[in-house]
Amino acid sequence: MCGIIAYTGPRQALNLLVDGLHRLEYRGYDSAGIAVQSPKGQLHVEKQVGRVTELARKLPAKVPGTCGIAHTRWATHGGVTTENCHPHLDALERIAVVHNGIIENMGPLKARLVAEGVRFRSETDTEVIVHLIAHFYDGMGALGDSVSPDAAGDPVVALRSALARLRGTWGLAVIFADHPGVVFAARNGSPLVVGLGEGETFLASDPHALTPHTRRVVFLHDGELARIDTSGVQTYRLDGASKSHTVDTLEQEWGDSSLGEFPHYMLKEIHEQPEALRQCLSGRLVVEEGTARLGGLDLGPRELVRLPHVTLLGCGTAFHACLVGAGAIEQLARIPARAEIASEHRLRNPVIDPEALFFAVSQSGETADTLGAVKEVQVKGGQVMGVVNVVGSSIARACGRGVYIHSGPEMAVASTKAFSNMVTALLLFALQLGRTRALSPLQGRELAVALQDAPSLLRAYLAQPGPIEDAVRAVIGAKMVLFLGRGASAAVAAEGALKLMEVAYIPCVAYPSGEMKHGPIALLEPGSPVVVIAPDDGLKDKTLSNLQECRARGARIILIYTEGDHEAAALADVAIAVPRSHPLLSPLVTVLPLQLLAYRAGLALGRDIDRPRNLAKSVTVE
Repeated sequence: MCGIIAYTGPRQALNLLVDGLHRLEYRGYDSAGIAVQSPKGQLHVEKQVGRVTELARKLPAKVPGTCGIAHTRWATHGGVTTENCHPHLDALERIAVVHNGIIENMGPLKARLVAEGVRFRSETDTEVIVHLIAHFYDGMGALGDSVSPDAAGDPVVALRSALARLRGTWGLAVIFADHPGVVFAARNGSPLVVGLGEGETFLASDPHALTPHTRRVVFLHDGELARIDTSGVQTYRLDGASKSHTVDTLEQEWGDSSLGEFPHYMLKEIHEQPEALRQCLSGRLVVEEGTARLGGLDLGPRELVRLPHVTLLGCGTAFHACLVGAGAIEQLARIPARAEIASEHRLRNPVIDPEALFFAVSQSGETADTLGAVKEVQVKGGQVMGVVNVVGSSIARACGRGVYIHSGPEMAVASTKAFSNMVTALLLFALQLGRTRALSPLQGRELAVALQDAPSLLRAYLAQPGPIEDAVRAVIGAKMVLFLGRGASAAVAAEGALKLMEVAYIPCVAYPSGEMKHGPIALLEPGSPVVVIAPDDGLKDKTLSNLQECRARGARIILIYTEGDHEAAALADVAIAVPRSHPLLSPLVTVLPLQLLAYRAGLALGRDIDRPRNLAKSVTVE
């Protein structure tokens, strides 16, 4: 859950590395550091706890050198200290390493290295890696191993020998003081992508960091090593044999990754949702036939009609989108569908039906638990497809087929527009699947037209969001906020609670409203804020009955309701209206006031909106 950027070429590396760190900061922002190869054959290293801007202030005006590596950290092993910042150096300060991932056998490796006289400067697992590389590089061997004298001084042999002793996940960038202009990289479970420029080459943990410089990229695969210089990249297998690679071209991102007129990325991305939705729908609706076509699935009607059930896998916001999608699939296609938390699914030795279809849903396409679930499904013979935002991401490539949600760059850690587009992509699949079964052309056209009009509904609400500030005043001093909804609105309640916790650090509980009286009602006391999502659908009356139970105990009700439903609005202390929509599309509009509530509450409490404490955008560790 960290960011890596590296560069080698004719330009001075320092500013390029710092700019890359700024673009990657959403992946980790506890601390940051750089290492640049100096013309004098030394490594110039600078580290700083805190944001990239704090590192930038500390840097000298000039750090000569045209090759370097840099890292922004989200702590796993060891506290947030300067000593634990990356890059980490060997004892003689000739080798610098930055690392994403976790080394699971750090303990025994470190104990053996200490016994051989290695002195550690940090608490990190990464420092084990650099000392192992140094031992093999010097031809000394490590942990009782021997190395051929002919291999001493060979970075690829040293790196390969070190990695053979590791257990866990890694994305590594390594530079050697005595190999100027060369960056070495290795991947196992943590993403790395090489960017190919004209006479210069980049390395990053996220393609987004490369787009200002090049769109020609090579995605490294698990078990690969790479040697990167100004001429390009050579890739190797772990056994040292050369390996061919494919050059891909990144798609043009439709969204602007700068803040523009907005004070925070989160607010910008909330307001980008109408256009993001339009991008997701573009070319996929066939209104006259009342269906959708998701070409990336490569599934025809004959294959779709034979599906026995569908399972949707995701974590956090993606899981909430899966809940909405599973309900829509059952309603439209009338086959069993379920949403599962990927981290639980992969570890319980699940029973996999090879005839069924699985979807792995992830904004980044790098979520470690979801990627692990993909591999578990595939090992058991299941068919799994990706629903992701980042083209060329690990989940997209592992699945081979799927749906890109086309949200554009999402820089705020708290996801907003990706949720809406994940839901939309799953609704499109539900429509396509439903039309192979019981859904009539008339019903299909009704939903297709509603989807076509959805961006205008979102735009209309965002133009007049209602009394959000009244809701903010109700929640910012609360000990706890309860979120309630039924059906798809239960998933929206869970997403709203997650957003308020992430951004404002307010404890929240989300429940299907019928379950509230089976425990959570004990938390209510006079003045307790309860957020109720009750659009005008077939479940509204039941939800309003649960609302009344909360009112009877003195709770303060914040109601998200369909405009014009005056009877429902009269029951609330704060009533926020959203435009009327097709019942299956209500999550797309009811989630908007909850996103704004989280944003405004975080702002009122002085929180770091785009970089909440302890969180990172891409959860690439288990």
